[in-house]
Order: sequence, then C-alpha cells, then structure tokens
Amino acid sequence: MATQRILADEDFGRIVIRTRRTARNISMRVRPEGLYVVVPPFSRADKILEAIAPFRPRLLESFRKVAVRLIDFNFSIQADCFRLSLVPSRLRCFTVKEEGEEMRIYCPADTDFGRDEVQKLVRNAIVRALKRRAESFLPPLLAAWSARCGLPYRKVRITGARTRWGSCTATRTISLSCYLMLVPAHLMDYVMLHELAHTREMNHGPRFWELLDSLTDGQSHRLRAELRNFHTGF
Repeated sequence: MATQRILADEDFGRIVIRTRRTARNISMRVRPEGLYVVVPPFSRADKILEAIAPFRPRLLESFRKVAVRLIDFNFSIQADCFRLSLVPSRLRCFTVKEEGEEMRIYCPADTDFGRDEVQKLVRNAIVRALKRRAESFLPPLLAAWSARCGLPYRKVRITGARTRWGSCTATRTISLSCYLMLVPAHLMDYVMLHELAHTREMNHGPRFWELLDSLTDGQSHRLRAELRNFHTGF
C-alpha cells in the first residue's frame, strides 16, 4: 500500500513523496499544487532530495508553466471546445450560466479575489461549469465515435477526475473527466478512441495498440505522448 509524506520546499511550495511497494526507481512529476515524487519503500528523505537536485531546474521550469495562478475578472478559458469568462454582477453569490457557446460565472462586483476562500469558491464554480458543459458535449461525441468505429459501450459517466482523462470497465462503462473540455479537440478525440478500444481490448498489450493505431492512422503513441505533456492551465 502507498504511503505519503509532504516536505515544505521553497521552489515548489511542497514536495509530496509517495512510497509505492512496486516502485523500483524514483519518478518525479510536477502538478499545479507541487512536485510529486514516487519512491521505493524505505527511501530516506535526504536521499530523495539528492536525487531531485540534478533535475530541479528543469522541473522548476515545468512547474512555473502549470503553477496555479490567481483567478480574477481577467481570467478566461479559451479552449477548442470550452469558453469561460468571469463577469461582475450585482448578485451576492457566484452564479454559473450558459450563454450561447460560452459559460459565464457571475461574481459580486466587489469580490476580493486575493482571499483563499474566494479562490476556492471561484474554482468550484469553474468545475461546475466544466461538468455542465461536459455532460452535454462529451456523451454525443463518444456515441458518434462509437458508431463510426463499430465499438459499442454500455454507458458513459462524466466525472471530476483530475489524474485520469478516462477509463473503461470490464462491463464497458466508459468514464470521461470533465477536464477533457480543456484539451485540444484532437486529443479529446484520442481519449475517446483510447477508451473505446478498451471495450475490445481491456489491457495495454500489443493488440490494444494495434487496434488504436488502426483508429488513429498510426498516431496512437505520438498522441499519447502529446497528451501526457499537456497541461490544462487550470
């Protein structure tokens, strides 16, 4: 079972160290909330920091690209399939409305965006907007790809998962993260095809990749790498 330690760090704010029994080497990944490190059992903190040191400049450069930024009235999202803006309002609470092709969050005009609790409220409102648009946008797109590829599924769920774009169960229930609304359209399609391929091949063996290559004109590994390097910025 994995265990977790958190170290304060002047560069990343915090370093989250997760011990995994099956890990053989140290792996590192930046996220908006800090640096995440997976280590083998019995790894000492000082040795972990020594291992991080040579990679710190490159990791810090990546971290600056994904670090959480303050959300205020200047914030907007202009993704391929999702548009969102914050609008001053006379309302006394944060209100999510869908207006045409854009989601708008109406905020009290005197909102103090510098307060942590306000940032949390605004982010929760953005997630609500993402889920609302995802629930109307993603299922029809998945159904269209399913019909086109001849890969049926049983049902689809929209989730708030932040670490997985999608998943498929043995009963062919496909789950899609609402954060897919933030990725470029071609990567959104790739995730759909990836999960649909799992309705026929449940693992990531050679037959799975052969099938996915046939669905993506031989681009499955390139698209997978592009998706792994994509950061939503939110």
